[in-house]
Amino acid sequence: VATACALAAHRLRRPVRMYLDRKTDMTTVMGRHPMKVKYSVGFKEDGAITALHADILIDAGVSADVSPVIPLAVVEAMKKYNWQSLSFDFKICKTNSLSKSAMRGPGDVQGSFIAETVIEHVASELRMETHHVRKENLHTFASLKMFYGNSCGATPDYTLPVVLDKLIESSCFYSRAESVRQFNSCNRWRKRGLSILPITYGVMLRPTPGKVSILNDGSVVVEVGGIELGQGLWTKVKQMTAFALGNLLNDISKELLDRIRVIQADTLSLVQGGYTAGSTTSDSSCEAVRLACNVLVERLTPIMVKLQEGVEIVSWDALILQVKIELLST
Repeated sequence: VATACALAAHRLRRPVRMYLDRKTDMTTVMGRHPMKVKYSVGFKEDGAITALHADILIDAGVSADVSPVIPLAVVEAMKKYNWQSLSFDFKICKTNSLSKSAMRGPGDVQGSFIAETVIEHVASELRMETHHVRKENLHTFASLKMFYGNSCGATPDYTLPVVLDKLIESSCFYSRAESVRQFNSCNRWRKRGLSILPITYGVMLRPTPGKVSILNDGSVVVEVGGIELGQGLWTKVKQMTAFALGNLLNDISKELLDRIRVIQADTLSLVQGGYTAGSTTSDSSCEAVRLACNVLVERLTPIMVKLQEGVEIVSWDALILQVKIELLST
């Protein structure tokens, strides 16, 4: 799409915009990377896995695109279990199909699927409950520390087993599982199933720029490097701006929130904006805006203190008007 727009703009010497309807978009964008996996796994009678080796072929399509980073995401997703001895052989394959792209959780979905397939295979071989094998192979903090060093944090930071136990208790998992077994024993053709499984997702915070401008009419314009694509980034950024600037008024009023608008930044207004991915762009953008607002609050506080002498409540409009009078750059 971008290439077609660029070519049309070059030929026509005018801006070109193109959009696809959902059906066309889903047809032309080939989605997730198909994988073919062969694995060998060792395990004990109690379900504890002792070793895993996997040969993984990744269908990249006609071009590499994001395919080189997919193996890292696959391994990240499999970190939830203690495989003891673990080895991989990844091969990224160029095939006669459209280039694969980054869907939500690229590589993580496939990695989790591989991990759960191995767990269920082991449980099937031992004729054990799959859930028992899952719990048996969760990391302890000691094994997590051995494999991942300081990146696993302190003992209280490893909460996966605790969270899983709480979910089992709150969902009444075992009583529901018993109901499923009774139903299946009484029905020859209709069957039910029940499963609960842990999922881990590797996240990281990236530097993200933010810019907050207070205009003479009291409106606030915010620019961030992140892109709004339905995840609510602009809403969060507006709320953070109102929260941070609200420190001047000791109130996060709806009036102030209504005066804030987020506009789409470009490479001229915000250089090195980064990319929107990894489930942390909203948080990074909010932090960038908060820091920018703190600078503005620091500049405006002396004027606010001066206006509050003898007056209980100072409105946002009165503050900005006084700033304009004093020619303070905001």
